[in-house]
Amino acid sequence: MPPRSAAKPKDRNRPRKPKPCPFCTQGVEYIDYKDLSTLKPFLNERAKIKARRTTGVCAKDQKMLAAAVKNAREMALIPYTTR
Repeated sequence: MPPRSAAKPKDRNRPRKPKPCPFCTQGVEYIDYKDLSTLKPFLNERAKIKARRTTGVCAKDQKMLAAAVKNAREMALIPYTTR
């Protein structure tokens, strides 16, 4: 059996430090669907909502964010998809 490589990453088993929720740190109580500058950073290039683990949004605010994006799509402020 060949010897194992000594160049293993040491941070593999270390838990990640959670990102602070951007809405909780700013004290936002309601995410408005008309405020597109707030919604755009949470959408990827295909106009899909980014995951919580990548944006750092807490569960309560992720639900509110998803509802705001869906309302903005319904009002034709944000596209459903891009080509």
